[in-house]
Amino acid sequence: MHPLIQQYYQAFNSGDREALLALLHPDIVHEINEGGVEVGIPAFRAFLGRMDRSYREQVEDLVVFAGPDAGRAAAEFYIRGEYLKTDEGLPPATGQKYHLRVGAFFEVKDGKVARVSNYYNLSAWLRMVGA
Repeated sequence: MHPLIQQYYQAFNSGDREALLALLHPDIVHEINEGGVEVGIPAFRAFLGRMDRSYREQVEDLVVFAGPDAGRAAAEFYIRGEYLKTDEGLPPATGQKYHLRVGAFFEVKDGKVARVSNYYNLSAWLRMVGA
């Protein structure tokens, strides 16, 4: 178990975005599933804002794995969500519900999350929202 990663997902589920952002290294690298790479807390804050406008999500069945030096960790979980508002480039949102397996990889530096890379099956999500 890795306490920092547990805190990250607790903050995510609580909706306390400031608590989540406080866990991030100033130079956080965010590798978005099938997307680009964003760097820095302002970019991560903007990403969370975009997500919060279009989705309501909760992490469930979280399992966290840590490397021997606590510098890297991985998590597997399910995201239970509702698609609230159409996200750019994606099908129209009509309140569709989804339950999707996700994998995430982390690097930790100076006691903060320095990288998060999220992976999920986009095709499965598209089927769940009726695309």
